[in-house]
Amino acid sequence: MLKILIPTIMLIPSATLIKKNMLHLSLLIYSTILATLSLQWLKPPLTLIKHSNPYLSIDQISAPLLTLSYWLLPIAILASQNHLKHTTQMQTRMFLTCLASLQTLLTMALSSTNLILFFIMFEATLIPTMIIITRWGSQKERLTAGMYFMFYTLISSMPLLIALLMMNYQMNNLNIILMPTTNKPNTIMWLACTMAFMVKMPLYGLHLWLPKAHVEAPIAGSMILAAILLKLGGYGMMRISPMLCLTKTLYYPFIIMALWGMIMTSLICLRQPDLKSLIAYSSVSHMGLVVAATMIQTPSSLTGAMILMVAHGITSSMLFCLANMMYERTHTRTLTMMQGIQTTLPLMTAFWLTANLTNMAIPPTINLMGEIMITSTMFNWSPPTLILTGSAATITAIYSMYMFSAIQQGKTQKDMMIYPPQTREYLVLILHVMPMILLMINPQTITLT
Repeated sequence: MLKILIPTIMLIPSATLIKKNMLHLSLLIYSTILATLSLQWLKPPLTLIKHSNPYLSIDQISAPLLTLSYWLLPIAILASQNHLKHTTQMQTRMFLTCLASLQTLLTMALSSTNLILFFIMFEATLIPTMIIITRWGSQKERLTAGMYFMFYTLISSMPLLIALLMMNYQMNNLNIILMPTTNKPNTIMWLACTMAFMVKMPLYGLHLWLPKAHVEAPIAGSMILAAILLKLGGYGMMRISPMLCLTKTLYYPFIIMALWGMIMTSLICLRQPDLKSLIAYSSVSHMGLVVAATMIQTPSSLTGAMILMVAHGITSSMLFCLANMMYERTHTRTLTMMQGIQTTLPLMTAFWLTANLTNMAIPPTINLMGEIMITSTMFNWSPPTLILTGSAATITAIYSMYMFSAIQQGKTQKDMMIYPPQTREYLVLILHVMPMILLMINPQTITLT
């Protein structure tokens, strides 16, 4: 564990000390080596706990998310290069330091065995993300987005800290491996532990910070926010739920809210003029399924939730990369202003189609596998949920096709000078498509059963 964590920490001084002309290249090579090393965590057989020490360990729940976060770090650095061209050397170093520190905090959050350490790292990820959004965002609304992000996270996390301290007082122990499961239902304790993760996921109704943060964040911020930070909520739910006794009265409202939110956010996507906002709302819709699956707590629903989280992490990150490439060329996020790209950038259209088809879960993608596992588990739990999950899947397909046709087809705006894509941009997209294809071939690397 430490042989990857210590080099990750060393990324921070590297970003501040390496010579200017070698900065991007050396950090890119460094983070690519780390991403390659992190693939060993997916190596079967997935024993219960491996790469362990008293404070940090990796098991089946954290391994796929850790590998995903390391895989996306070099891609985020690559994707940000055009954005950082117009900044000073000091600002570039600051940006890369924020990315490196965010990666370090995420690694420790996803691999900590102590719940207080997990809470500290879970909260600490707020700081670099906040700096990235408010400093390198594209418009003045980024400050509002940063405030929303900070207050939603902090207000929901305060009860979690109090609940963890109470658990520590009662059990004299907060180690995940040694924690006993309680048979007494404690409503307030369960709500306090769950709300922080529900906001992070986010659950419909607590989601207002997400579209704002995504729309204003630079490309690296959007990628990491969509792919990893939302998954921290699902990871926390999977970790803490087995320790707390659930009752029907507790999880019914949350499942109803998640399923209803899937349909509502999908309908919002249908009439969304802003491309980045549309992708952000589609994230809320997909996370609704994960909320419902983690509430039911059956082995197949948790496996489906993990598959969907990883699949959505790759897909939404790719969609944000594509949206950023369009924004760099057209300088607008409005769908109607972008139309007719198919004639000028045909290969980019192929990547758009791939990303859209995976987003709407076409066979044989792992998105479909995760959605089918969750939907079938929900159906076993309560047959009427099929109406909601089926409707949400249908609307998802409709808005994915609408997004694709609105951007690619039609007549190009006369005053637009659209330059061809660079090799760097194609490399970013290929690095997203590769794990999609590899996971289609062998999805067992990220399943929990």
